[in-house]
Amino acid sequence: MEQVLAFTSSLIEITTVLSIMGISISIIMLLYRAIAGPTNPDRAVALDTIGINLMALAGVIAILLVTTKFNDVILLIGILLFIGTVALAKFLEKGVIIERDVD
Repeated sequence: MEQVLAFTSSLIEITTVLSIMGISISIIMLLYRAIAGPTNPDRAVALDTIGINLMALAGVIAILLVTTKFNDVILLIGILLFIGTVALAKFLEKGVIIERDVD
């Protein structure tokens, strides 16, 4: 039984390290797209995807460290990501985020 637990523990450690490496490579490639994107919507999608990858990275690190303390961080990143995406979409569509009546 101890052999099965040791194998499972080592398997989880290997897969989480590989996942962290994959997510990190993805973030680096998305940073390039956010900087050199041909259009502003491409940059917006890249920034949104970077936020999703940060959420995934926090989740994988929580699995690796065997803790639930990162759940609040993941939720906070998700909320801020949603607000940022809505504001950026409104800015790209109308040119302003907060509309003011000049009347």
